[in-house]
Amino acid sequence: MFICVCNAIRDTELRQAARQHPGDADTVYACLGKTPQCGQCLDEAAEILIEERERAACGQLAPA
Repeated sequence: MFICVCNAIRDTELRQAARQHPGDADTVYACLGKTPQCGQCLDEAAEILIEERERAACGQLAPA
């Protein structure tokens, strides 16, 4: 599923980046070589980052 339509970022790509890069959605987007455009995705992206990092901390990684 696309999280960011403007940058064509899928949830799986964002989850993988969350495990590899610290920081907020803006920072993770930058690590992916992208920048937020319209900003509508940032709340959902932030929720995914938190969720994925919590799963990683508990050893419950979702398939990438």
